[in-house]
Amino acid sequence: GRDVAFHEVDLRDADALSAVFAQHKPTAVVHFAGLKAVGESVAEPLLYYQVNVQGTLNLVQAMLQQGCTDLVFSSSATVYGDPASVPVDESFPAGRCTNPYGFSKFFIEQILRDVSTANPQLNVALLRYFNPVGAHPSGRIGEDPQGIPNNLMPFLQQVAVGKRPRLSVFGDDYPTADGTGVRDYIHVVDLAKGHTAALLRLQQGSGCVTYNLGTGVGYSVLDMVRAFSAACGHDLPYEIAPRRPGDVAVVYSDASLAAAELGWKAELGLEEMCSDTWRWISANPNGFSSS
Repeated sequence: GRDVAFHEVDLRDADALSAVFAQHKPTAVVHFAGLKAVGESVAEPLLYYQVNVQGTLNLVQAMLQQGCTDLVFSSSATVYGDPASVPVDESFPAGRCTNPYGFSKFFIEQILRDVSTANPQLNVALLRYFNPVGAHPSGRIGEDPQGIPNNLMPFLQQVAVGKRPRLSVFGDDYPTADGTGVRDYIHVVDLAKGHTAALLRLQQGSGCVTYNLGTGVGYSVLDMVRAFSAACGHDLPYEIAPRRPGDVAVVYSDASLAAAELGWKAELGLEEMCSDTWRWISANPNGFSSS
């Protein structure tokens, strides 16, 4: 019912960031800003540490300067690395990362724990996302990557509308049922609701808490190809390509802690993830520039 102030600021610009906090004096922050492509992080690790780690340091400093006490951080299941077993719960060892992107998230988690311990007024929720996909069911908001997508679902959607000739499946020799990597995909609407639940938890004075956000179900790359083909009404062509550096075989979540402490549970399944994505991209084949 009202306009939301927007400032386009690079988190690496500490002065500009501090000025925004001084102007608006927010009481809570949901920190999504960061780089997130595994392959790119292997090629450009310094960039990932500058943007993700240094950017977060600047953000937390600005928060502390203005007395902002609640922070929800967009972390990732990649902090678990290649887990010894599945499903993965929050007690599993973190820091066994296989790529700089994962290490950047792990380093930030440790920084936030340390800062929260030193500043007891600071409440932090570390949300370890598994694989967010999908779009708003209205078809008006969806994923619009620039250039070659780094994640599976936006690549599938571009193949589905004919912007790319085929999908590259990176590896078919993993120790899985069909040889392709298995991941826990979560609908972005469920993910958004998880953030709302985390913000409410922080208002109770939580300290630093950690939660997995996932469905607890693993799907292979070829499962995703079949599901999206069903959603868009035609088979999507694909080719097998070499494995990508830093990828692991199987990761899916145990999200029971979030259910118990946040009252949150993923409600949308693979069919909704694919159908909502298809609704978005079929109406907006060129992304937001379509409108």
